[in-house]
Amino acid sequence: MEPVSLSLGRFREPISWPAVGLDVAELRRGGWEPLPFTEFIVKIHSRCNLACDYCYIYEMADQSWRDQPKTMSRNVFDDACRMIGDHARIFALPAVDLVFHGGEPLMVGHRDLEYFARRARELLEPIVEVGLGMQTNGVLLDDEFLRICDQWNIQVGVSIDGDETGNDRHRRDRRGMGSYARVAEGLARLTTDEHRHLFSGLLCTIDVDNDPVQTYEALAKFAPPAVDFLLPHGNWTTPPPASGIHDGTTPHADWLIAVFDRWYNAPVSETNVRLFGDIIDLILGGEPTSETVGLGPIRLAVIETDGTLEQVDELKSTFAGATKLRTEGEGNPLDLALREPGMAARQIGADALSDTCLACPVRTVCGGGHYAHRYSEDNGFRNPSVYCADLLKLIQHIEVRVRADIELLSASGRDE
Repeated sequence: MEPVSLSLGRFREPISWPAVGLDVAELRRGGWEPLPFTEFIVKIHSRCNLACDYCYIYEMADQSWRDQPKTMSRNVFDDACRMIGDHARIFALPAVDLVFHGGEPLMVGHRDLEYFARRARELLEPIVEVGLGMQTNGVLLDDEFLRICDQWNIQVGVSIDGDETGNDRHRRDRRGMGSYARVAEGLARLTTDEHRHLFSGLLCTIDVDNDPVQTYEALAKFAPPAVDFLLPHGNWTTPPPASGIHDGTTPHADWLIAVFDRWYNAPVSETNVRLFGDIIDLILGGEPTSETVGLGPIRLAVIETDGTLEQVDELKSTFAGATKLRTEGEGNPLDLALREPGMAARQIGADALSDTCLACPVRTVCGGGHYAHRYSEDNGFRNPSVYCADLLKLIQHIEVRVRADIELLSASGRDE
């Protein structure tokens, strides 16, 4: 039976949790208060010069990018900064982060990027400390872009999926040509002594057909300060590639465990792998820094090229309209967005978990996995991650390794 739907412009949104079943007003009457946004993904360009076949923006359920202006106008950007500044002032925020994103943000060109960076600092720094970042595919990263990034202190993250064979399996341009050589050229410029201080890290989407250790070592050769490994986006209605949900296998855990052992066994630290670092911190009682694991509140909003406010892009992999927020009414749209069930669901921790997750021994570490990976058209986002078995196996493997080393250190200390 098809889920009941309600109209939302051109979209049809399944009526399921949290749209139905999560009463934000009741939460607030009980004493819960939402946390203000501190990170903003600003879509300065809505198109891309690559055609990666796994892209959740262009290749999955939500095709709203087709209706967006290609480039964010300068007036829209200024208005977005004023909106952020007002939000920061109301909540007395000490600092916010703006990440230039797309599509491919460098497609705006040199002059617009410089304008956006300058105006972000002019409009916001009298109110709040500002960190500027950018996530790029690196193909267009030339000396002039790096000069601009250096002048305005824009930290640069680059997407690349390992070595040339692994990267070019999916990350091709619209002519079908691989992107690795051009990305490597951009990284060569970024990692010079002059510009390395701008390098924030590498982003790699996992493909279990690529050798895990070879992939890690291909990334590590650029000496990135951090590496993010992303699980391919999928859910219970549209499972990810190489999913083990039907045969009980754990291909993504097996892949990540091979990388973890190579990384963890290195005689000296080569880079920070954020997923592994987060899991270790959570095992030891710390706090996460990403959406992938843990129960920390998500305080991130997306601003599209037309200025509309949305939830995180990864939700575009679930159904058309999943990122949409209703922010009509008087007041700052960011303040109004905090009342939305979809935003509240990302901030209430264990109260957003399914019964299966609540009964799991690693629930505080896993945190239900990435929110987008929990979706089912039958009951919305109140499910375990589609990667549940993978996450359980990975977390348990890491915990065994870490606790064994802690015990060795403790025993060594007792013997001295």
